[in-house]
Amino acid sequence: MRLRSATLPPLLTALFWTSASTLTWPAPAQGIPPEDSLAALLRREAITYENGEGVPRDPILAATLYCKSARLGDPQAQYNLGWMYANGRGVERNDLAAAYFFQAAADQGLEGAQRMLKVVGVPQRSEVPECLREPTPPAPVPTPAAPPVEVAVAQSAVDYRGIAPRHVFDLVMKMAPLYKVEPQLALAIIAAESNFNSRAISPKNAQGLMQLMPETSERFHVKNPFDPVQNIRGGLSYLRWLLAYFGGDVALVAAAYNAGEGKVERYRGIPPYIETRAYVQRILKSVGATHHPFDANVTQASALAWTRMPWRVQ
Repeated sequence: MRLRSATLPPLLTALFWTSASTLTWPAPAQGIPPEDSLAALLRREAITYENGEGVPRDPILAATLYCKSARLGDPQAQYNLGWMYANGRGVERNDLAAAYFFQAAADQGLEGAQRMLKVVGVPQRSEVPECLREPTPPAPVPTPAAPPVEVAVAQSAVDYRGIAPRHVFDLVMKMAPLYKVEPQLALAIIAAESNFNSRAISPKNAQGLMQLMPETSERFHVKNPFDPVQNIRGGLSYLRWLLAYFGGDVALVAAAYNAGEGKVERYRGIPPYIETRAYVQRILKSVGATHHPFDANVTQASALAWTRMPWRVQ
C-alpha cells in the first residue's frame, strides 16, 4: 500500500506533517524507558538532530539514532522513526517499514501509533526492517573436537532454594525433569511471572504461578490454574513446546512466554518491547545459559530457530 498524503483527511494530514518529536502521546501501557536509560538517551539525541536543536540538522543521523533506540524497545523512538519512513524524512519513504515501527509502538500501548496503523495498514511479517532484526550468529566450523550439540544449563547466579516457597520448589524439582525442562528455567519463569504467588492474576487475566492465559490453560488441559500442581504442569508443558519450537534458544523461549510466539515470529527474534527485553535479560541471568536441551519430537521447529542456529541438528 502506497500512502498519498493528499488523500488523507485534514486531521491525519496535519499529523503527518507535524514533527513527530513535538507530539505528546499518552504513556504506553508497558511503560517508557527511564530517562537515564540508553534507549531514552539515544531518542533524545535523535530528536536534537531531527530538529536541529543546538546542532546542525541531520535527519539521516536522527534516523540512525532512532533506530538504535527503537531496537532497545523505546516506543516513542519507534513512533518517530515510523513517521520518518511514512514521510520520507531522512530515509527513503517506505510504508511497510513505517507500519512495522508503528506496530511495535502500538503493541506497547502508544495510542498515536495505533491511529497511524489505520493509515499505513498492518505490516507484513516478511518485511522486518533491518535494525529490528536479531543478529544471526555465524555457524561455527565443524571440527572433530566440537562440543556436543546440546549445551547443558550452566550454574546460575540465582539460588531459588532460599527464595521459592518450599512446596513450590519441591514441586518444580520433581515435575520439571518429567517434561525435560531444567528446574532452574521453570523457577526463573515462576519468579518473573508471579513471584511464587499461586493466586496471582494479571491485568490480562494470566493466572497462577506460571501466569497461564486461559487459552494456554485450555491448550494444555489445565482445569484449575490456581492449583499449583496443575499450573506448573501446564507451564512446563508450554515450556517444553516452546523449547522444541525455538530449538532450545532460551532468549526466544523467554520472549515467547512473555509476548507470545507470534510476536517472536513477526520480529524474527526478541520483540522490541521494553518489558519483553527486560524479561528476557532477567531469565537469561537466572538460567545462566543461552541454550537448553529440547525434545525435537514435541513439535516441528520454527524456521526462525533454524535460521538462528543452523548448526543445531537433532
